[in-house]
Amino acid sequence: MSATQDAFYMARAIQLAKKGLYTTDPNPRVGCVLVRDNTIIGEGWHVKAGQGHAEVEALKKVADASGATAYVTLEPCSHQGKTPPCCDALIAAGIKRVVVAMQDPNPLVSGRGLEKLKLAGCEVVLGVLEEAASALNRGFISRMTRHRPFVRSKIAMSLDGRTAMASGESQWITSAQARADVQLLRAESSAILTGVNTVLADDPSLNARMDASVTQPIRVILDTHLATPVSAKMACLEGRSIILTASTDDVKVSALKAMGFEIYQLPLKQARIDLSAVMGFLAEQQINEVLVEAGAVLNGALLAEDWVDEWIVYMAPCVLGDQGRGLFNLPQLQQMADKKTFKWQDVRHVGPDLKLTLSSASIAR
Repeated sequence: MSATQDAFYMARAIQLAKKGLYTTDPNPRVGCVLVRDNTIIGEGWHVKAGQGHAEVEALKKVADASGATAYVTLEPCSHQGKTPPCCDALIAAGIKRVVVAMQDPNPLVSGRGLEKLKLAGCEVVLGVLEEAASALNRGFISRMTRHRPFVRSKIAMSLDGRTAMASGESQWITSAQARADVQLLRAESSAILTGVNTVLADDPSLNARMDASVTQPIRVILDTHLATPVSAKMACLEGRSIILTASTDDVKVSALKAMGFEIYQLPLKQARIDLSAVMGFLAEQQINEVLVEAGAVLNGALLAEDWVDEWIVYMAPCVLGDQGRGLFNLPQLQQMADKKTFKWQDVRHVGPDLKLTLSSASIAR
């Protein structure tokens, strides 16, 4: 196969991997294409944790895969987990060449699958469309290499940089098209993180509302003193709802648990929940990608400590006035030298609004 052909078939494998965008948590999204004599003979993708991996799903479609080339977006696993090792399945099927987009960052797998294939006599090619494959699994890579999830924050603002009126009224700044786009962000996130002030002001559901099959994101509230009301509607929705707190008030804890919340105590830092402990907790829960939907206090704290990898700002063509609420509470910024800087990643129209995607310039990638 030529490099061009390898890229062509790997692009198809990446398309297949995207079919698991909303369902594979906590596993990575993986696609596989089997090719023989320059013809696709089998395809598969990982649909859901506990179900067959992409390689096994592709092999199921083929009566005889001997001599074929397997294009896989992530290094085939070599260890026994909830499913058998994919390396063994490829070798047993007589696959002679394996083209892999990226090495698995999971220390249980990293490099071992490739080595096992080579020892079995398979030709192995690594790094085809690696950047595209990595982008599909930013959260999984982050959890495995940085021991924290990939974090992005969604903010809706007016042309003059306001997120709400002075009264707190904010529905709706942006258009129906922008709000529909947010549902896609929620669906591909492992968890949605918010602060207790947002819960008290809006009583949000923080669930993904769309027609496609979705593994509902875990809802996580930062609530230092356990002010979340037992009537908060998110506790009654499909999926997990978690409160992270410093409170040990047994009465409040019992009442919230009775309504369906999970409660975990974390340490304080400067009178608020330690954000480093939050990120460590989320990683321990096997959360790959976090979407922050919060107000100026939590977003300001996250920005101050550089916890957000990507900012998604929906800007509506309207003005809310100088009494409206801003995006970030950052009283520590007093001089121009203290300013926070960003890098533009993307700008596009969503209905009448602009969708701005930025990364924090100070976070190492």
